[in-house]
Amino acid sequence: MADVLFEYVKMGASVKVTAIEPETKTEAVVIVPVGLSETEMQARALQKLLYILKKKDNA
Repeated sequence: MADVLFEYVKMGASVKVTAIEPETKTEAVVIVPVGLSETEMQARALQKLLYILKKKDNA
């Protein structure tokens, strides 16, 4: 996994963070509190993306 793209959409007191792995076009979405740092938002979305990719590999 070379690059991961992140998209942020503010929704009231929350932010919807989407992590996208361009090679496989796999996406992971997390909803986080608006007060988190960008680094923490990315870490949570990346953690979920890695989980999804691992599940795909084992399927």
